[in-house]
This record gives sequence, structure tokens and C-alpha cells, in this order.
Amino acid sequence: MKPRPFDYVRPDTVEEALDILAEHGDNARILAGGQTLLAMLNLRVVETAILIDITRIPELASIGEIDAKVEIGAAVTQSRLLGWPALARKLPLLACALPFVGHFQTRNKGTVCGSIAHADPSSELPLALALLDGEVVLRSRKGTRIVRAGEFQLGMLTTAREPDELITAVRFPLCKAGVAFREVARRHGDFAIIAVAATVENGNDIRVGVAGMADRPAVRRILRNGGPAL
Repeated sequence: MKPRPFDYVRPDTVEEALDILAEHGDNARILAGGQTLLAMLNLRVVETAILIDITRIPELASIGEIDAKVEIGAAVTQSRLLGWPALARKLPLLACALPFVGHFQTRNKGTVCGSIAHADPSSELPLALALLDGEVVLRSRKGTRIVRAGEFQLGMLTTAREPDELITAVRFPLCKAGVAFREVARRHGDFAIIAVAATVENGNDIRVGVAGMADRPAVRRILRNGGPAL
């Protein structure tokens, strides 16, 4: 099966991409890695009038730090982040979770932001973003807004992104806590049946997140100041 015909554009700047989004809105789709989107287009699960390829926009290809957070651009692949020398020191939870995301081949194309944007309830990266209380950076011609992870994923494959907005980056807070990540799947690299992530800080501040049991990740602080949290 093949997708219905669509137009393809490859803007050179974020501003150019935003102009196209402003013009086409819901009729446009963003192509970053395409690991999920292209399959869905081929199966005609989704359709588009125009495909906006953002993979060559230099502004979206960076990994950096801002306000005690690691900012990951929309064109950064999962493999590139996994190979980032500072990953285990600054984002140890992602160092644990990324090897469970698909396979080596798919991580070479799939992007971090693309996984967040897709909002699969069983996906590892939305779970990590929610557990660490990260942020999604959204831009349109009207300006920039920053949405917390818990307010971004609204349900299965549903987010708070408006049709004229582009996810330009996600931000993960620097993590000094102890971390753990486990998942159960039919085979390695398959969709998680259930995934669990946890952080422990100062021995008494424990956060646990679960993916795969609801339409979005569930996060709870189960201990605080030595006592149970409500």
C-alpha cells in the first residue's frame, strides 16, 4: 500500500517552516525522522497534503544546556543523543531508556522530539520526559511557548501542539538522582507492554513513572520527606 499523493518541501530555516505551517495548518505533517509517520502514511492511517522535511535545518540539530536543562533540537536523532558523551552524567535516565527505543537501525533515523510528538502511550521517551518534568518548546509565527510534559501529552497520539506550531526542541532537567528503567515487551525493540522508570534523590524523594497502562504516562511521587505522598 502506498500513500495518497502529497507535496514535499524542505525548508532551510525554522521561519520558512513556520510560514508553511501557518498556510497549511492541519493539512501539513512534519517529517523529522519518519520512522512512524512514513509507515502510517503508507498504510493510509494518516494523510497529508504537504510534508515538511525539517531534517536539514541547522537550528534544530543541536544539543545544549539552558537553565539547568538539556535542550535537544527537533532534528537530533535518538542514536546521536545516545552517543552524546555527557549523556550518562547529565541525563542518566535517558542513557538507560534509549537502548530500549526500537533498534539500532531505527534509532539512526528516529528523533527524540518525533517520539515525544507522536505521543504513543507505551513509548519510552515521553515517559522519561514526564518523569523528569521536562518541557516541550513550540514555535509558530505568533511566538514561542513552553509546555510542561504533563500538560503536553493529552491522550493516545494526542498532544497540545496547535496546527500552526512546530516542536523545535524538548528540554530535560539535569538529573543528579539515582535512576532505573525497565520494560516488558514481546521481544527487544518491540512496543513495550509496560515500561517503568524511577528516580531516587537524597534517599527519600522517589518518583515513579509507568507507560503502557493508560493513554499517557502516569507519574507519582511515592515518598517525600520520609513519609508517604498523597
